[in-house]
Amino acid sequence: MPIMNMPSNPAVQSVSAFFPCYNDELSITQMVTGVHETLERLGIDHDVTVVDDASVDGSLGVLRALASEVGELRIVEHSANRGYGGALLSGFAAAQKQWVFYTDGDAQYDPREIAQLIALATDDIDVVQGYKIRRSDSLKRIVIGRVYHHTVAVMFGLRLRDVDCDFRLMRREVLDTIQLKNASGVICVELMRKLQDVDARIVQTPVSHLARPHGRSQFFQPRRVARSLYDLVRLWLLLVVVPKMRWIRT
Repeated sequence: MPIMNMPSNPAVQSVSAFFPCYNDELSITQMVTGVHETLERLGIDHDVTVVDDASVDGSLGVLRALASEVGELRIVEHSANRGYGGALLSGFAAAQKQWVFYTDGDAQYDPREIAQLIALATDDIDVVQGYKIRRSDSLKRIVIGRVYHHTVAVMFGLRLRDVDCDFRLMRREVLDTIQLKNASGVICVELMRKLQDVDARIVQTPVSHLARPHGRSQFFQPRRVARSLYDLVRLWLLLVVVPKMRWIRT
């Protein structure tokens, strides 16, 4: 086999990459082509899935046109909006290769930096987790983000530098040992806590965080914030409090 067709890292033979997408018409093409071209350059067998969570802009049209150019692209269409967690659940279900990578479709992360994650993946690592070098958001979001990170890290005992960084490469074999249930944004906390509970071997690396090129976050709305707080407390009770009470009783 020619050297050019060999993976740059023999520990990473194949990757399923996916992006949740909600009204990301202006950015999803660069996300798909960025990760596809990077994995092609590295000589890694791969597929790319975009989960369109009932976008109301032209995202689906853009994706369908792109699928004719990128043979590795698959589109999962939600007929009704299921929320961020629901989009991730569909993405994880579609990802079947040795390693699974995901990040958001809004271009606040550079998909080409998947190469940095792949370089750190070894036979002794299960998760390569990014953390933002510098958050490119408004001061309000930066402050809220840091408060959220420290609060969640303490509540769930997470040993992460950045709980809120959705730029992850994970071994499929380890993902198959956990079951995710949350359809809201707290699914990321659920994911990392459950991976930690099964002793997944995690390494962390800095990644770029870019200014949002279009639109605005759907999270900072009273209804969504209240729902997320409710889901976070419920998740804390299920994953931290109840197991501790069972341990005390035994």
